[in-house]
Amino acid sequence: MNILGYFQKVGKALMVPVATLPAAAILMGVGYWIDPNGWGANSTLAAFFITAGSAIINNMSVLFAMGVAYGMSKDKDGAAALSGFVGFLVVTNLLAPNAVAQIQGIDISAVPSAFGKINNQFVGILVGIVSAELYNRFSEVELHKTLAFFSGKRLIPILTSFAGILIAFILMYVWPTVYNGLVGFGEGIQSMGEIGAGVYAFFNRLLIPVGLHHALNSVFWFDVAGINDIPNFLGGAKSIQEGTAVVGVTGMYQAGFFPIMMFGLPGAALAMYHCAKPENKDKVGSIMLAAGFAAFFTGVTEPLEFSFMFLAPGLYVLHAFMTGVSVYIAASMQWMAGFGFSAGLVDLVLSSRNPLAVNWYMLVVQGIVFSGIYYGVFRFAITKFNFQTPGREEESESVSNSGVTGSKETGILARQYLKALGGHHNLTNIDACITRLRLTIKDGSQVDEKTLKALGAMGVVKLGTNNLQVILGPKAELVAGEMKKVGTTEDLSNIQLP
Repeated sequence: MNILGYFQKVGKALMVPVATLPAAAILMGVGYWIDPNGWGANSTLAAFFITAGSAIINNMSVLFAMGVAYGMSKDKDGAAALSGFVGFLVVTNLLAPNAVAQIQGIDISAVPSAFGKINNQFVGILVGIVSAELYNRFSEVELHKTLAFFSGKRLIPILTSFAGILIAFILMYVWPTVYNGLVGFGEGIQSMGEIGAGVYAFFNRLLIPVGLHHALNSVFWFDVAGINDIPNFLGGAKSIQEGTAVVGVTGMYQAGFFPIMMFGLPGAALAMYHCAKPENKDKVGSIMLAAGFAAFFTGVTEPLEFSFMFLAPGLYVLHAFMTGVSVYIAASMQWMAGFGFSAGLVDLVLSSRNPLAVNWYMLVVQGIVFSGIYYGVFRFAITKFNFQTPGREEESESVSNSGVTGSKETGILARQYLKALGGHHNLTNIDACITRLRLTIKDGSQVDEKTLKALGAMGVVKLGTNNLQVILGPKAELVAGEMKKVGTTEDLSNIQLP
């Protein structure tokens, strides 16, 4: 696997622990709604919800170790997650300040401050990656019959515990340098203030086509470089009391996304609908309505973005620029809101009574303005440069003559996609994240991209010669699951394709 493909795999695995954040956001959001002034001090029920959500936020590091190990394991087995947990415990306990002082024979006051921050997401990700690699390489090893009980998957936690000792030994000498470098990077970005937030948002959108935005997000949203924007925001009152959050500042790497996801991109969807050919408006309208609603309500924007990012890359760069501007404006004006999943209506409502939410309603006003800007920019660019956005393609590409479309039944749809991809024999790995199939293929020439799009795919991304992503939207994981269930010997010849 090439380096880009590997980082993409890590980025996808990061979504496993990140998927726990909505639970924290809902629990804490409900708590702040019940007691917006006392933050749990005036209501036992509010304190119950806030404490429950905090339990997730306060353990994000170990969740990253377990989630990354599970997400990168070849068959998504619980033994990999258990190994990540074991490895994390070994590393963090061996590198705790008291343990470092004892091992190195020094006074605890001489222990570098970096070891006081060893329980962080960076270490969790590192341990998760190592645990997954051990699982993928040794989970099928058969030991001598006297040790047969420890063969296969039972061997991995043992190997990971020893690997954890080695990781701890290495980090004992390099962690202070790594930590200081990460903190320096975080402080450098933070010193840029609102401009730094805008620069981050610009690159956040640019990396979406290759799926590496999750890795970038972990630097700004979590405690990889000392920024930790999402947990600090969700921590609300506790974060303020502990000094890890500042009202009007914490949330600056999140707030400006709300105007784009809730309003800007739906405005772009309306422009693409109006620019579609008359005979394609019904089809494009249904697609854009669904994608626009998903962006507004949940903040899931990939179905919309992939509908034009490859057809009009210049327009997509402009979209990334406008996202950066939006985040910069929100940060400059101190209009703050946060999210646990993405910048949609649900998260905006849940965060509105968080004590760190400042003038959050102005994000709605900003969003309405950006909706008009997006509509105008997209409509002008599409008509001026004749971009082949949905509904404007050549007839042979936009209309199927067979009368066959993607099935509404997931099992049949999965078989249609499987056939268009060249069948099981052409796939060595089938996986998915929230919105996209992530596939490893043998022969790219057997993949029929036009048919994939006719079945409903919003885009097809090639990463090297053997890695392929098919953008399906929220149903991606369901389709991937059904594809895995299809037997390798099943005859797909009777499956109709557009």
